[in-house]
Amino acid sequence: METRLMGKGIEVIIAPDRPTVIIGERINPTGKKRLAASLIAGDMALVRRYAKEQVEAGADVIDVNVGAAGADEVVLLPEAVQAVAEVVDVPISVDSARPKALEAALKLAPGRPLVNSVNGEEASLKEILPLVKEFNAAAVALAMDDAGIPPTAEGRLAVAVKIAQAAEALGIKPEDLLVDCLALTCSSDQTAPSVTLAAMRLVRRELGVNLTLGASNISFGMPDRELLNGVFIGLAIEAGLNAPIVDAAKVRPYVLAADLLLGKDEWGMRYITAYRQRQAAAQQEQK
Repeated sequence: METRLMGKGIEVIIAPDRPTVIIGERINPTGKKRLAASLIAGDMALVRRYAKEQVEAGADVIDVNVGAAGADEVVLLPEAVQAVAEVVDVPISVDSARPKALEAALKLAPGRPLVNSVNGEEASLKEILPLVKEFNAAAVALAMDDAGIPPTAEGRLAVAVKIAQAAEALGIKPEDLLVDCLALTCSSDQTAPSVTLAAMRLVRRELGVNLTLGASNISFGMPDRELLNGVFIGLAIEAGLNAPIVDAAKVRPYVLAADLLLGKDEWGMRYITAYRQRQAAAQQEQK
């Protein structure tokens, strides 16, 4: 079950027996006033900077979202995708719920991108899945439908099955779907993390597909969010998560630690290499 993405010159393979792939989340104006303002002004300098910083921090794929209030996604999303492609060679995740914006951006995305996202809503299945097929992309499949986000693991599995069946009908292979079982904040429901983890285990067992997740959503409204995110990412990787959408600079050490402890890092070389790099950077800062 290999999901293959391609950038300008770098292929990324997501699979259960491979190390965890990090999808960098920072190019998203939600809660980022400076980024939102620059996007609306048509200034892609921050987009380019965030793309380079995320790759330097260890992101394997860059998610591009321009959904700010007052932003014209049909114009700005392709511009942002092109800006990212100018400065990094990794695959791009084109992030929008607007079909016209996705289509415009996919025409400019190099290689084989990821579409973030399709869901179980009838409109999404009819309008976005065909774009995934047309542009030979892979897609994030959100476990939600016209009734919202199911409160149970079984309900989220049912939505994932629905999307997978609709994708298969269009000729989209199971390996080209990354199911997102949706992380909801534990500050409003202490059972939310356990439901998400249970859903991931069910989806992996029943469908065998690869899994993605906006993992940091789990800690909204809580203190010491980085601690919660780090612990949750380890639990989620054990449950089958292999392509989290996160801030690589903050979360990558936890991802590498989880991979090491779960036998996905031969001789611990990725973990040790990253540790030495952090130590060298810290020493350089002290000079």
